[in-house]
Amino acid sequence: MIVNREIHLAARPVGEQLPEDFRLVSTALPEPAEGQVVVRNTWMSVDPYMRERMDDAESYLPPFELGAPMDGSAIGEVVASRSADVPVGATVVHFLGWREYAAVDAAAVTVADLALAPAEAWLGPLGTTGLTAYAALTQVAPVREGDVVFVSAAAGAVGSVAGQLARKLGASRVIGSAGGTLKTKKIVTDFGYDAAIDHRAGSVAGQLAEAAPGGVDVYVDHVGGDHLVAAIDALRPGGRIAMVGAISSYNATEPVPGPSNLFSLAARDATLRGMLINSYFHLFPEWIGRAAGWLADGSLRTEVTVAESIEQAPAAFLDMMRGGNVGKMLVKL
Repeated sequence: MIVNREIHLAARPVGEQLPEDFRLVSTALPEPAEGQVVVRNTWMSVDPYMRERMDDAESYLPPFELGAPMDGSAIGEVVASRSADVPVGATVVHFLGWREYAAVDAAAVTVADLALAPAEAWLGPLGTTGLTAYAALTQVAPVREGDVVFVSAAAGAVGSVAGQLARKLGASRVIGSAGGTLKTKKIVTDFGYDAAIDHRAGSVAGQLAEAAPGGVDVYVDHVGGDHLVAAIDALRPGGRIAMVGAISSYNATEPVPGPSNLFSLAARDATLRGMLINSYFHLFPEWIGRAAGWLADGSLRTEVTVAESIEQAPAAFLDMMRGGNVGKMLVKL
């Protein structure tokens, strides 16, 4: 019998999450059923979208259940298999994170090729993180040759890839926002940005006007709020906005008002389009085919912030929500 440790949602947060909203629980892992594999998770991801699933509200993914294990992207080694398609020893990506072991249907795992990239990269640049940047800048708000591109949360998991990708797609100038001098310096030195806005240091709109006096063509939004208002004001005619996230409002306890300048998009013949990464999974082979080569030759630089052990998973999530990560926040199990 395998004793499994997993993180349960103990209480639904009101506003910002607290450590007591989570509980570490030990359970007995059941024997795998026919067609299942048992995975010893080695890495798991914590992501902003998980905050919305902590509320008992309808969304594109079901809410986490109280008193039950949470879930999310993870990667690990198959230690038992009742599937002819997925052998013991394979490294697989799946969606039963927040636990040390997972009994998963073989049809719900993807075998990761560690010859292309190390295991943790399959949760970051080769996972939905990288795919989000790719879909945003090629499908939702496509970059055209010579565009000026603005990305919020530019030092985060998606933003750190998006700045470099915008350059590869032909952008003439790439501007990112981040919080604090360490992050703003890093996005310029490491992640391909031409200019950095420190949203803690003053008006986002004023800094964006200085960094892009002629306006911007594409905005990738992870923040909402004042960033979205500033980006709409800065859009050139025909500008495009990809609404990926709005982390500034995830802990709100009251309805958040929309941007007051939204209708100005009409006068500029501009678009604001939301995106769910689930709609772009068909692009995975195309993205991995391109990104794996860039990782190998060093032209796509990534960084991870790592917490150690399942006990630290809630703290890693809280730290990520407060902006404590550079690049992808992962938990090493």
